[in-house]
This record gives sequence, structure tokens and C-alpha cells, in this order.
Amino acid sequence: MSPERPFTISAPPLASDPAAAERGRARWRAAAGARRRETDSERALLDALFGNAPFLAQCAARRPDVLAAFLDEGADAAFARVRRELDSAMAAAPDGPDPDADAARALRRARLGTALVIGAADVGGAWDIRRSSAALSEFAAAAIGRAVDYLLLRARERGELAPPDPARPGEGSGLVVLAMGKLGGGDLNYSSDVDLIVLYDADTAPLAGRTPARDVFVKLTRRLGRLLEERTGDGYAFRVDFRLRPDPSATPLAVSVAAAEGYYASLGQNWERAAMIKARPVAGDFAAAEAFLRAIRPFVWRRHLDFAAIRDVQALKRQIRRHRGGGEIAVAGHDLKVGRGGVRDIEFFVQTQQLIWGGRDPSLRARSTEAVLDALAAADRVDAAEARDLVECYWRLRRVEHRIQMTEDRQTHRLPAGADEFARLAAFLGYPGAEAFAGELRRTFARVSAICDRLFADAAPLGARLPEGGNLAFTGADPDPETRAALERMGFRAPDTVADAIRAWHRGRTPATRSARARELLTELAPRLLEALAGAADPDQAFVRFDAFLRRLPAGVQLFSLFLAQPALLELVAEIVGGAPRVANYLADHPGVLDAVLSQGFFDDLPDRAGYRAGLAAALAAAEDFQDRLEIARRWAADEKFRVSVRQLRGARGAGAAGRALSDIADAVVAAMLEAAGGEFAFRHGRFANGGLAVLGFGKLGGRTMSRGSDLDLVFVYENPGPGAASDGRRALSAPAYYARLGQRLITALTARTGAGRLFDVDMRLRPEGDNGPLAVDCAALERYYRESAWTWELMALTRARVVCGPPELRARLEALREDVLTAPRDPARLARDAVDMRRRIAAEHGTRDPLALKYVPGGLVDVEFAAQVLALRAAPRDRSVLRTGTRDALAAARAAGALAAEDADALIAAADLYYNLQAVLRLCLDGPFAESSAPDGLTRILARAGEAPDFAALKAKLERTQDRVRGLFETLVASAAADPNGDSRP
Repeated sequence: MSPERPFTISAPPLASDPAAAERGRARWRAAAGARRRETDSERALLDALFGNAPFLAQCAARRPDVLAAFLDEGADAAFARVRRELDSAMAAAPDGPDPDADAARALRRARLGTALVIGAADVGGAWDIRRSSAALSEFAAAAIGRAVDYLLLRARERGELAPPDPARPGEGSGLVVLAMGKLGGGDLNYSSDVDLIVLYDADTAPLAGRTPARDVFVKLTRRLGRLLEERTGDGYAFRVDFRLRPDPSATPLAVSVAAAEGYYASLGQNWERAAMIKARPVAGDFAAAEAFLRAIRPFVWRRHLDFAAIRDVQALKRQIRRHRGGGEIAVAGHDLKVGRGGVRDIEFFVQTQQLIWGGRDPSLRARSTEAVLDALAAADRVDAAEARDLVECYWRLRRVEHRIQMTEDRQTHRLPAGADEFARLAAFLGYPGAEAFAGELRRTFARVSAICDRLFADAAPLGARLPEGGNLAFTGADPDPETRAALERMGFRAPDTVADAIRAWHRGRTPATRSARARELLTELAPRLLEALAGAADPDQAFVRFDAFLRRLPAGVQLFSLFLAQPALLELVAEIVGGAPRVANYLADHPGVLDAVLSQGFFDDLPDRAGYRAGLAAALAAAEDFQDRLEIARRWAADEKFRVSVRQLRGARGAGAAGRALSDIADAVVAAMLEAAGGEFAFRHGRFANGGLAVLGFGKLGGRTMSRGSDLDLVFVYENPGPGAASDGRRALSAPAYYARLGQRLITALTARTGAGRLFDVDMRLRPEGDNGPLAVDCAALERYYRESAWTWELMALTRARVVCGPPELRARLEALREDVLTAPRDPARLARDAVDMRRRIAAEHGTRDPLALKYVPGGLVDVEFAAQVLALRAAPRDRSVLRTGTRDALAAARAAGALAAEDADALIAAADLYYNLQAVLRLCLDGPFAESSAPDGLTRILARAGEAPDFAALKAKLERTQDRVRGLFETLVASAAADPNGDSRP
């Protein structure tokens, strides 16, 4: 190589576009001015640059002097020239007429010159890929350092900072600028972002004014970002990413050293440990930077063999499932960075080994990938031949990556998908053809996969719902577009909300995820959780409720471990939060009930009424006072209702069995609260000899068809001891006042909200005269009312009434009274007419044609219940056996008594079963009314299953047929009997 011709090239790549090559040379000659003729090898190089990489042609046109220096002096000299030019221009910028514009132009022109030198050296073979990456990193570090020095001097001019040595403004400034990623490792990509973390030491920063250190350094960091990445007529210097700083969504651009140290000590994640391996100071106060890195060394380099942390990294790796197809690896369109067998696989392999062994072996703490692989082989931690193979594959893939990026200066890592573009890339890299290039890539990807996949061979598979070619990665520095797409394909309508929430979990923003172990478990758990929630009626709502549940947990390690060990429990929780809002709310407030689910016997047969009463009595035995009884009763009832709901969700009990169980739970609670309230009340007011209060249950409680959220329709009845009688306590009361106040005390006990929640809502409007009548009714007055004054609808309601609790003598009297009233002869026509009139009024207020409005739609639940009640009132004078409180039982009794044809009874019973089953599902799955237009697919599937239909369309058709049949039967059995147009609506 002669002094005049220091650059030679052998086997240059051919120009993919000869016309572009010719135009580029002509443009460069014009820009460079008169000079010597190029040699053949130089001409070949220029053709290779201009005929394959439009970006390099642009650089040559803008910086013709740099290309001329390259050809005349060689790559090293040209690179050094650009560096000196940058130093000089940045030193002069503060004194120029427009300092910021001058600094920005100097940085951008230096970047163009550097890109041209490195591109020409790489394409021409003067530098190998290692040297090219090192030069890119050297220049980036120098440019950032000069930019930071410039900004510190500008802060000095504004009176914000007083650097100890203006000639070296970074020294003693307290400003720490750490390079991360490939810049930190010294092997930057050709068109890479630069990942930076900016910190400041508020205690040592030489503040000159009153502006707080935080404001000074956040503003300086923001200016640094603009100075480097804003596009001007000269382009840009670097794209800057500050999102590797601690908790970027919650912290300013510059974070105090103290805050950063505290974060890494308590909340730092394992991916951040891996990221901090490559951290190195590139600007500002290098002494402060080294002190910080020493301070967080225990976080990065743990001395014990941290296999728990490695499982976290393994889980993260398994979340990245792009291109995980069969054995054949597609090349066209493959991502060199994150695709199977790509650069990221090698980096994961290296960083994982560093996390395992680097705490004990300092020789493994190098920043560059190749240096670590060499050290691992030397330490006998990996096979030496495999380490060499990975090094070779790493740089081969990086070389391809550089050529792709220098073509258009785009930060892409994906191979061209089109055949023509792929062939042009092969030619730019010097391959004889596309097939040769593709073959070498396949072998490279396969070799990397074979070595790296063994690290994760024993890892459990992720959930099956994760689409192939998708991502579920939440612990990195920023949102992943392919994770968003995967969540959408899984059925989440708001994937960004889901991803942001999971990222917040990983940031330790809930008590359950504050510990490092909890976050490690969460990484493993997240795909399984999302798979489970994706199968819910509404995946987005299910996720929101699970998030609420998680946020209320005091700690997460135990539960997350339980979920991983018991996948069925995770599926159950997902089913609850996805399908049963009321149950989910209780679970969120009382996560301890999950222990009961795991206990033996949880799914055994539920107790009968006596069993529930005995269970509550045993729980109340530990109560010390009335308030204790309230709290214990609430917890017991909520736990038992939770148990019924869980079994119902799992199909262990249908709506009928669940309704009876929920009613038995309510019976036990009402009886216990009456006893507790009565004892407390008697302490002040005494009692009545041979007296007491009885509770009548109406509606769903009376019919034992309660569902989740049903209120209690109650009537309080007492035996009047006679005129002038008073209780025997210190504060004596008359019987009406005594029992009215005791009844109010019972209502308060049932409805008041305490720390354990509320038991039930109570409705007292079915007592005589409704809200205008006394709260507690004398039994004799009740009898007179029903015999003389009750409206037909009140008699219909009485068919579903039963005594819940009370003194034995009063219970017996009330049961006899009910039977006597209901078996009294009455005019069938008037009875039918009143029922039809009442149904007409209900339709006027609640009329609908929606078949899923199960209660009020014509032929719906109201028609079934009215038919059963009218038939009972009509037949009871002849046969008392028809008096059953439950609608289904009443219809069956009417059939047995011959009051209802078997075919009609079967149709009405089937309709009742269908409506109650669907109503139970809707009460579990929705907080409000059902709206088909907004109903998620999961809910319609659940409804179809509950209605024993193949799909939702079939369910609607089944409902419409059933409702037509019920409406016809109502017309036949009830409406047609209303023949007499005259008469009062009272009996």
C-alpha cells in the first residue's frame, strides 16, 4: 500500500443498482471538486457504496471531504480526523453566535462523517465487523461526552451550575451518564438508538443558584435529548432512549443517585440486573458514576447461585415466542435480533450465565458479548467449541444487521421478505447468490438455537392460547408491539391497559409484588394467568377485577407459588373474576377464602338447613359481644355464599340447588341475628312471658329460590299479650313498641355494613298496608287483614311465604293461618281477572320484547310464577297439598293433584328451570342488565351452556319458543278464566 494509495480493496460487492452507482460517483466528484482519478479498486468500492446503500451516497454528497480523506489516508486516519473536527467544533460552540445551533450542526456533521467512514471501511474490508462496532461505540461515547460538556457549560452561563474546572466541566459535576445496551457493551449497531441512564448526585452537584438539583438536571437531560435527536437540515446525531432508567413511567428523565440506589436495592427486576451488566460511564462525572456502579454491585452481582432469578429470566425468554414453528427456520422476513436463533438468543444466553456465575467469578463481568463468551469458556462454564460457535454466529449476524441498516439508515433488524430485496442484500454482503446467503443464515440460526435452547429445555411450556409468532413480554424497558398484537389475538379489547397494568406489577407498585421473589414468580405466572382470563366471558373486565384483587393482597409470594403449584386454583380465580362480579368483589376483599377452596371437602355436598344453622352457631360461640356476632355472621355468610357460588360456577350445583342453599344460609343468619338482637334488646327492655317475634319470608326467600344478590322480603309478626301489657325490663315497653323496635334492630343487624361487609338488603313492603303499616304486626291483626282486607296480589305472594324463625307456638299458628287463608273459597274469575290486571300493570311499567329479559318478557318468569300462584289459590280449597312455597314444587303439586295437565305442568316446570338457570348466570356474571349488543362472546357461550343450547343463537330461539308456550299457557290457564268483568279486586 503506497503512501499515495493507502486504501486497497479485494473482492468488493457488486452494485445492485449500477445506475445509482454512476449517479452517486458523479455527485460525489462534483461535491469533492477536482482531484485525482480513482484506481480500479477505489472505483469498485464507490460502486459498492453508491450502488447498494442510498444512505451512504447521501453521506458522501454531504461530506465529500471525509470520503476523500478515507481514500487518501485510510479508515483510521479518516475516523480520527472526524473525531478531531468534532472536538474542535464543540469546544468552539459556546462562544458562537448561535451556540445551540452550532453544537447541533457539529454533532450531525460528525455523525454523517463517521457513518461514511465506518460504512466504507466495512464494505471495503478495511475493518471487520468488530472494529466497525467498536468505532461506532467510540464515536457515540465521544459525541455524548462532548454534548454533555457543552450543556454543563451552558448551565454555568445561566448561573445554574459552577463546575470546579470549566475546562473539564464533567468532573465533580455530580452528573452521571451511563451507556446501556450495545453502547455500554462497546458493540453498537450501525443505526442504533443509544440507551442512556442519567443520574445526579444532589449532595455533590456544584449548584450555583437557587434552582433545585432535580430541576437543573432534568432540564439538562431534556436538552441533551433534543441536542442529539432532533432532526435539522443536517439530519440527527443519535436517537436517544432514556427508558432504561428506574421505573421510567413514574420518574423524571434524570433520577437522583440516592433514589436509583434505593430502587435497585428494593424493587430492581432481574431484567434490570441483566441490563446493568453492560452499564458504563460515557459522560459527566466519571468518579460519581463509578461510585454508583460500586454501590449497586450487590444488586447486579449476587454472590449466591441465584437460580430463582434465573427462572425469572427463563420465563422472560419463554415469553418471546416469535417464529417458534417447526424445525425449518424461515429466512425471508426473519428478525435477526429477536427471531429464533438470532442475536437476542445469544445475548440471553450470555447474560443468564453471567447472572448465575458472575457473583462469584469477577472474570465473567465483562460488558461485551464476545468477551463474556471467551471468559465463560475459560472458566469452563460453557463448552469452548460452543462458545466459539456463538461468537462466530454473533458477528456473522451483526455484519448482516449492519449492512441492512446502512442501506437506508433505518433501525431495523428484519431480513427482507421479498425475493428481489433479499437477493440485493446477499449481493451487498458479497455472496454469490441468494441461496448461498439463505443457506448460511439457516445454519447460523439453527446452530444458535441448538446451543441456546438447551438453557431453557427444562422450562414449563407457556399457555396454549398464546398465538404462535406472538410475544408476551412485560418486564423490559418499554411496551412491545408484538405483545400488544398477541393480547388482541387472545381476545383482549384493551391490550395496552392490560400490558401497562402487568408492567406496573413488575415495577412493584402493589404490595403483592414489592418483593423480588414475587416478581420472579409473576414473570412465570403471567402467561398462564392471561390464558385463563382470555377464556372469561369478558377478558378485559376479568383482568380489571383480577388487578383489583391483586392490589388488595398484602403479599404475593405465597399466592403466586400456590397458583403455580395448583393451576386449577388459578383457573378458578380467573373464572370468578371473569364471570361473577359479586363473587369477585368478595374475593378481592377476602383473598383468604382461597384457603378454603383448597381444603378437603370444599366441593362435598352442602349442608342442609339444620347443618347451616349448626355451623353458624358454632362460629358464633366465640363471640364476646353483639358487635362480634355481627362481624362473625357476616364473614360466615359471605364465606358460605362464596362456596355456593364457586360450586355453581364449576357446575357442581344447578340454580335450584344453589337457590335452596342460599335460602338456607339466609334462614340461618336471620334466626341467629334475631336471637342476638333479641338478647341485646332484652338487656335493656326485658321480655314478654310466652312472647316473641316470628319472621315470615316471602318472595325468593320464601320460595327458596334465592340467587346471588337477592334481597330478603320479610314480615315481622308477634303475639300480642293483651292491652296494657309491658315488657319486664328496666325500660319497659308496650308490645307494639317493643316488637317494632326489636324488628328495626334486626333490620339494622342484617343490613348495616361493617368491616366484614353487609349481610343482606331487606324489603318490608309486603307487610299489611306496606310502608304505611306497623313494622311488626300483631298475629291477630295479620289474620284479620288476610281474611278481610288483603288484595289478590298479597294472597298470591302469601303462597310463597313461610316462617323462617320464631317461637314454636307462634310458628305453628302462622303456618295454620297461612293454610287457612289460602284454602278459603274464592271466585276463580275474580282471581284470574286480578292476576291479569296485575300482569298488565307490570307490563306497562317493565314491558320488553327482549327474550333475555327473563322476568318481564311476555311468557317470562312472571307469567310462570303468576300461573303457579293462581293455580295454587284456585285448587287449594279442594286440595291443600298444592300449597308449596317454591314455584317448581307448586307446579308439580298442581300436576299431582289433577289441577294442571301433565303436559302443561312439564312445560311450565321446564320453563322455570331454564329461566332460573339463566337468571343465576346473569346475576353471577353481570352487575347490571344483559345487553346483547355489548355482551362478550364468553358470556354468550356461558349462557348457551346454562340453557343447554349449542350456541347463543340457538338459546335465543329456544327462549322464544319457551316464552311463546308459557304465554299461551298463561292465557289458557289464567286469562281465559277471567270471565266476569265485574267485581272488586278484594276477596
